[in-house]
Amino acid sequence: MDIILCGCKGRMGQAVVDVAKNFRNINIVAGVDTKENFSGEYPIYADINKISENADVIIDFSNPALLNSLLEYSKREKVPAVICTTGFTEAQMKEIEETSKSVPILYSRNMSLGVNLLVELSKIATKILGENFDVEIIEKHHNKKIDAPSGTALMLAEEMSCEMPEKAEFVYDRSKERKPRTKNEIGIHSVRGGTIAGDHDVIFAGNREIVTLSHHAESREIFAVGALRAAEYLSSVQVTGLYTMKDVIKSF
Repeated sequence: MDIILCGCKGRMGQAVVDVAKNFRNINIVAGVDTKENFSGEYPIYADINKISENADVIIDFSNPALLNSLLEYSKREKVPAVICTTGFTEAQMKEIEETSKSVPILYSRNMSLGVNLLVELSKIATKILGENFDVEIIEKHHNKKIDAPSGTALMLAEEMSCEMPEKAEFVYDRSKERKPRTKNEIGIHSVRGGTIAGDHDVIFAGNREIVTLSHHAESREIFAVGALRAAEYLSSVQVTGLYTMKDVIKSF
């Protein structure tokens, strides 16, 4: 399987390069980043449209600003894309959905298999515990992360909201209003510091009991492994559509 890696010089891009060496069937044929370089293990282009190498899948760990060119290339060249970048606007999400009608796209705000299992467990807990438990999410990341709350925290909240009796209200800051929380609130809190790779706690607080589901990421390697597993899955898909890590987990 030949891969184009967008954001190849970033932290996650480098993690994918390192982990890919442990996959016998994976070959990175080209990269995309801000500066071109043709002297390394694979050619790097500043513009994805300049790539001449053929590829089976695109893996994207870049920046929301590059989404349009990536989707245009994917659609034109009929190359499926695993999109791992976070911080997209609502309009950009619609562009991803529209492109998936022409070429298979897999999008997830967190590529970790463990995190996606956390999502499924949190949905089950929400359904069982119901209105009698208040839900709070705490996410922690390194001090270089620019978006808050994390895409994973939002993914958790959105998925759990589907299991609540009424649509949840996401609350990010309670300092401006002095009032008790409502039953349909999901509090989302962000911590930024040091080199934290990514921690997520989902707290279900009930009457004299608390249930906490947690995921602790010790290394960016877990996200790289998930992205490569997603690429393997997407390369085998014959039907266009928008896929998620849930589909990857079900394929095991």
